[in-house]
Amino acid sequence: MIGPPDGEIVRGALRSAQTFDIPVEVLTPSQVARRFPAFRLQAHEVAVPDPRAGYLEPDACNRAHLDVARASGASLRFDEAVVEWRADSQGVRVDTERGSYFADQLVLAVGSRMPRLVPDLPLTVERQLLFWLEHDPADARFDAAAFPIYLYEYSGGWCYGFPRLARGIKAAVMHRGETVGDADHVRRTIDDAEVLPLRDALKTLLPELACGRVRESAVCLFTNTPDLHFVIDIHPEHPNVVISSACSGHGFKFASAIGEIQADLATGRPPAFDLSLFRFDANRVPAV
Repeated sequence: MIGPPDGEIVRGALRSAQTFDIPVEVLTPSQVARRFPAFRLQAHEVAVPDPRAGYLEPDACNRAHLDVARASGASLRFDEAVVEWRADSQGVRVDTERGSYFADQLVLAVGSRMPRLVPDLPLTVERQLLFWLEHDPADARFDAAAFPIYLYEYSGGWCYGFPRLARGIKAAVMHRGETVGDADHVRRTIDDAEVLPLRDALKTLLPELACGRVRESAVCLFTNTPDLHFVIDIHPEHPNVVISSACSGHGFKFASAIGEIQADLATGRPPAFDLSLFRFDANRVPAV
């Protein structure tokens, strides 16, 4: 976590460490430069490292979840768009392009399609741009041993990145994308000029990478509530429907925990966690 000491990211990291009694360091720019030589913090910035942090391989995680689901008796169907759903005291019905399905309970976790299927939620879909850059393949400063994942608060917002992996050195700006009206009709091409906000975000922190060649780019969709918190709750009008979506683009890494919560809600067991922050009707104040 990198940024000014009084910024949201650093203060939040230190508050979490204090709340949960986690030992923590606060590094000065010179200490960061010695330990992680690719980074160049400005004089007014600090870094809070977490030695337990890391990243997940999405494809491997998805395969693991699906394998467990199959082994537990789940039937998996893919590339089958949901047209609509209905619920009453007798159960639920889901209509897709290929047919209809009936069940006792339904969990809706449809990401960027949630505004269409649950229009009562205050959601917006945001077009987010991801880039994989390369500076110099021989420069070991960007390898995982010397280059941690990071979240950086700068004057224009937040950006984040990963060490060099097979596709390159991933980096992106958070929450500055276009609003999307229809998730099924999104501009998937990326103009050359659209990498400029990322280069601007990285120009002081990672100056060599900021000038790096774009090896790959991709469009991702964030589904946001006004306060950017998740929605995980029973539908207020349908007790046999669980709403679990609007994860602001970062829900994936919580999939195992959220899956347990979904199972508890769908089967009537009390969840092990306080979900008041994630209620369907929470008083959601827009994030600053």
